Amino acid sequence: MTRRAAVARDEGEHLVELQQRRIGGREVGGTLDGAGGLEVGDDPGGLAGLGVTLLSTGGTARHLRAAGIRVTEIAEFTGVPEALAGRVKTLHPKIHAGILALRDSEAHRLEMERAGWEFIDIVAVNLPPVPAGGAADPHALLGSVDVGGPALLRAAAKNCRDVIVVCNPARYAVVLDELRAGRGTVSDGMRARLARDAFEATASYDAMLHRALYRCVAPAGGSLPVEPSFDFSKKEELRYGENPHQRAAVYRAASCGEPSAAGGTLLWGKALSYNNYVDQDAALELVKEFRSPSCVIVKHGNPCGVATAERPAEAFLKARATDPESAFGGIVGFGSEVDAECAAELVRHFLECVIAPSFSAEALGTLRSKQNLRLVEVPSLAAWLAGGTGRGAGLEMRSITGGLLLQERDTGSIGLGDLRQVTRLAPPISESRAIFFAWTVVKHVRSNAIVIAGAEETLGIGAGQMSRVDAVRIAILKARKPLSGAVAASDGFFPFRDAVDELARAGVKTIVQPGGSRMDGEVIKACDELGVAMLFTGMRCFRH
Repeated sequence: MTRRAAVARDEGEHLVELQQRRIGGREVGGTLDGAGGLEVGDDPGGLAGLGVTLLSTGGTARHLRAAGIRVTEIAEFTGVPEALAGRVKTLHPKIHAGILALRDSEAHRLEMERAGWEFIDIVAVNLPPVPAGGAADPHALLGSVDVGGPALLRAAAKNCRDVIVVCNPARYAVVLDELRAGRGTVSDGMRARLARDAFEATASYDAMLHRALYRCVAPAGGSLPVEPSFDFSKKEELRYGENPHQRAAVYRAASCGEPSAAGGTLLWGKALSYNNYVDQDAALELVKEFRSPSCVIVKHGNPCGVATAERPAEAFLKARATDPESAFGGIVGFGSEVDAECAAELVRHFLECVIAPSFSAEALGTLRSKQNLRLVEVPSLAAWLAGGTGRGAGLEMRSITGGLLLQERDTGSIGLGDLRQVTRLAPPISESRAIFFAWTVVKHVRSNAIVIAGAEETLGIGAGQMSRVDAVRIAILKARKPLSGAVAASDGFFPFRDAVDELARAGVKTIVQPGGSRMDGEVIKACDELGVAMLFTGMRCFRH
């Protein structure tokens, strides 16, 4: 029987420009379109040189013919025209029997001969993208769903002993090399790896659709999914995990509509580690809270200095002044371009990584003098911050042994109307910026957390303590500037008055906290005795 390659798909709107690829030193016509396809044509380095004929749906066939590639349309091959305005193309027994027939089965061979059907030995399909952000109308979203493509991939993967399945253009050259070396076949190991790729592709596609539907069809009562699906694809293997004996990789969510550390581009420096990504994420998520130029320095998952300023260099110096020792070897995040002035300050210190929307040419020239400093660019951050979109809703996850925890992302915020004065003394109006600044930062510090701050900079941070009073003591200990008149924010209520006593002795004059303890009365009484104003937010912001 004739060897064939089925290149199946799709509506014209998913096609991209025909491309040329150099295979074995010669130019071979090929397509990297929405339908997909290995390089084919008359060149002996392509599929035609291996005796392969090509089957394709109409839209892809037009692109192939325009490149001078001979192709037989699926409708001509099956004798059945595309139906329902293209909704039914490749779902035909002649196609799927050609893929699924077992070559070592005499019964299958005889049945194929009686029907006049031929074996299909190669299937190349690239699935279309899911509409970004889903769709307001679920029926419009579902109308874009590809049925035939996943069916072809699954069928070919199921019969990978006999059929080569390719769903990623990055595999084209490798597959062609093996086909040439193997005189029209590939190794069993390659077949299995390609089948795995195909099932990963269909699983990812289904997961993206599931998440897109979740965005436009709210579950009853706002419940969390019973069987969650995820649309992550591997970005890269990492050198190691938290420790050198642990393997690790970073995966990117296709549906993420925000700037993210996973979507950053490494411009300079050695490969990023697992811990680098964790700290970059912490820095970027806090940077995203501010609309004015900001700097966040993170160490071991916690901010150790945060500041806003008109110039990034000034913001960095203010942030670093909070805790210079902890800033050593830290991750620095910026909400604006790193310019020459800022770069000149950064190179004076040992830092692991700088992540920012962009770097000026002068800044890059300066920073590249630090061989081990990683520079990561997230270009979408600038427009996102300028647009004032705010951190979006969604789910976040954490693995536990034998399970997975899912929760809604913490996008809670407070305004003036949410603050309740509970002490006789009211905070001065001049402290309002410091109140909101401290509260914004404390949301991103591991619990138990205390942040002491002014209007534009942190002064002391106490993170991850088992008792709240110890978090207070550490925040005071870390402070390098006078705390007189400063604001303190707590991510949870005060169970005793001891923490208030410590803050008052250090000079703090305003405390903002969630409230809700059975000891609130005693804590408020202590504030009144000490001349400290206290505000309740009514919202807790633990971060474990």
